[in-house]
Amino acid sequence: MIRYSILLLASVLLSNFVVINSQNLDKPVPLTQNPCTSKTSCSTCIQTQKCAWCMQPDFGERPRCFQPDLRPATPCPEEFVVNPDNEEFLYKALALSRAGYELTGGGMASGGSYEGEGHASGSMSGSGSASGGGSASGSASGSASGGVVQVSPQHVGLKLRVNEKHSMTVRYAQAEDYPVDLYYLMDLSKSMEDDKDKLSFLGNLLSDTMRNITSNFRLGFGSFVDKVLMPYVSTVPKKLQTPCDGCEAPYGYKNHMSLSVDTNRFAENVKNAHVSGNLDAPEGGFDAIMQAVVCKDNIGWRERARRLLVFSTDAGFHYAGDGKLGGVITPNDGVCHMANDMYTHSTIQDYPSISQINLKVKENAINIIFAVTQTQHEVYRELSKHIEGSSSAVLSEDSSNVVELVRDEYNKITSSVEMKDTASGSVKVTYWSKCLGDTRIQTSKCDGLKVGDVVAFETEIIVTSCPADLKDRNQTFQIYPVGVGEALTVDLTMLCSCDCETSGPTFEVDSTICKGSGTLTCGICDCHDGFFGRNCECNNKDLGESSLDAFKCRPDNTTDVECSGRGNCVCGQCHCNPRENPEEMITGQFCECDNFSCDRHNSILCSGPDHGYCDCGTCKCHEGWEGPACECSSSVDTCRAPNGEICSGHGTCRCGRCECDIKEDVRYSGKYCEKCPTCPERCEELKACVECQMYKKGPLKDPEDCAKNCTLFTPISVEQVELDDEKDEHFCQFYDEDECRYKFVYNETVEKNGTVTLHVRAQENLECPPKVFLLGIILGVIAAIVLIGMAMLLLWKLLTTIHDRREFARFEKERMMAKWDTGENPIYKQATSTFKNPTYAGK
Repeated sequence: MIRYSILLLASVLLSNFVVINSQNLDKPVPLTQNPCTSKTSCSTCIQTQKCAWCMQPDFGERPRCFQPDLRPATPCPEEFVVNPDNEEFLYKALALSRAGYELTGGGMASGGSYEGEGHASGSMSGSGSASGGGSASGSASGSASGGVVQVSPQHVGLKLRVNEKHSMTVRYAQAEDYPVDLYYLMDLSKSMEDDKDKLSFLGNLLSDTMRNITSNFRLGFGSFVDKVLMPYVSTVPKKLQTPCDGCEAPYGYKNHMSLSVDTNRFAENVKNAHVSGNLDAPEGGFDAIMQAVVCKDNIGWRERARRLLVFSTDAGFHYAGDGKLGGVITPNDGVCHMANDMYTHSTIQDYPSISQINLKVKENAINIIFAVTQTQHEVYRELSKHIEGSSSAVLSEDSSNVVELVRDEYNKITSSVEMKDTASGSVKVTYWSKCLGDTRIQTSKCDGLKVGDVVAFETEIIVTSCPADLKDRNQTFQIYPVGVGEALTVDLTMLCSCDCETSGPTFEVDSTICKGSGTLTCGICDCHDGFFGRNCECNNKDLGESSLDAFKCRPDNTTDVECSGRGNCVCGQCHCNPRENPEEMITGQFCECDNFSCDRHNSILCSGPDHGYCDCGTCKCHEGWEGPACECSSSVDTCRAPNGEICSGHGTCRCGRCECDIKEDVRYSGKYCEKCPTCPERCEELKACVECQMYKKGPLKDPEDCAKNCTLFTPISVEQVELDDEKDEHFCQFYDEDECRYKFVYNETVEKNGTVTLHVRAQENLECPPKVFLLGIILGVIAAIVLIGMAMLLLWKLLTTIHDRREFARFEKERMMAKWDTGENPIYKQATSTFKNPTYAGK
């Protein structure tokens, strides 16, 4: 009963009439092009792009959700229109600084600025006003008064509708002489002994080099080995004291020197630090990185400084899960655990994961420079891709190039800015910038910056969807440059609901407009249970089931919209809305068809009456025409190649043009599919040499045979084979005896002397199919057969039981309906018989 009540209510609310102003439009606007008219509540209406809601109580049966920009618009008085606009409130916008800090004893003084200092607040657009104001907190909220400002503005508020883009400009400038904190974290296992000596010798040079970049520079030093557990280090008592000649006892992580302006102590601390030893090749560097990042007070990281962590090693790293080898199963908590400059939880907590390192690096705005030897550079280069703001560089075997490395990496970091954000999945932020040029492109990163350059990023913020949880509709996120401890804080309010749904003149509980049987919300009645109708005037208790069955104006239960939102449901039948243009008609049992919403070509419906006509949303083409809008001729004459074949026999003629065949290793092109740049011309000739030279396989896998027979070319190894159209390359691919696929391309060039040179580029790695677990497949098939058999037996048993019960029930029913008494034998006959004389009649 309730379901049919809802249907009747929807049929009344969705009765759509379009009022056409013929003076403003030459032709009427099809209702199917208006996404607003099917919305039945204010909240769903304003969540639809460019839609507004009319909350006038006596609005009639016209659609309340409409497009104000679409004419003819719904005639709703302005005071009853709910159409919120995107709004921006500027809470804090300190000017970008021209110069950085100047060191004056223990304090900091700021330099000039690019523009007048000030604190702006108020509404940037719309008629609303911001409440609360204030400034963002923490280091990410922008500079405190009098400090260096590299990001502007620092705090804004936004009110945004769903799928309506809002643009906002964020500017960044690297301040001159900006403070730098550099913490050198070094692997002090035995293999790094010569590196330590060289770093001690170059310590003063490193300090002088960084002071040439910024006068406000601080330097610190720490070291690490590994967890003091088997199998990482030897736990033999003697080895725990002296693991190797000239070595001190192993440890996890030690802070030798906190960040200090007295950089002369750096060389002394490096020189006095002793190396240690461990057993396995990887080191406990992740433990050290985590503690060096999160222990701000111990290390001495400043809030307003560029923070650099130089990580120096010649070995790999342990990460989350490796601690189980030593019996450590407690996950790393990402919290500082330092006492007397030593990491206290090395043997208590597991190594941190890469994602944990990345999270803490982002939270603390630290740039990690992985200074590693050549053998480890590839590994750490891949690692740097997963840690925000990090980079990797090759350290010489004795660290003699450490000064140049740090200087170059610092210049690389500071000459580039990349904007990122912490927005949730329901908010999309896109970045556009001209960087230092004149062309605006979609990018979040600008390179080649110098001190003082101002870069403006235009951010486009879109709320893609309204979260189901009401608490998530008010969010705060940050837009920040990577590795800089400043950010723009954005307080976002998503406009997903209407105020008139909970308060205001068009909100009334048990409203008289709703006959006292519903709540008036935004001009419409939300009926109580058991009542329905536009004004809750109907009660399902007063209607019989047969009357409710008449309201069948939906094609199925997948939609609550009756008559497709384009008609009225009257007594179970759809009465489709008439059109202003008499030639345009809405038809169908559920008003689902029309003759005006088919595909168009050059704005002409079905390409005009000579090509076809519109039937229920689909173009029906006349003979000789085809395509979604009957725009294509069905003739194949324009696809006939000079040799007389259609598309040269290598394609299909569609809409007068050839669509060439694309197979696994052959692709045809050209007007008539006459070209085949990927056809295997010399592929068979070259494959044996490519296979033996690249992969040491194939018929010429013997080195002598390969060298003897393959002298025409030497393939160039590439990570991924791609065709270079400018070089007219040919693509080849084959499978070897192990069913592994390999690819290569080749081209030929003619030299000035007339000789032809063959160039081949081959894929570096084979693409091998995954191994098939035959035993598992066989066992799985057997188990499936057994289970299917058991299921069929159970099904057979169930069916026979049901059949027997039905037969017994039928027998019982027939026995009960028998006309003779069940207590007597129907074939028994008495010994005497009595007959009545019909002519006697009692005389």
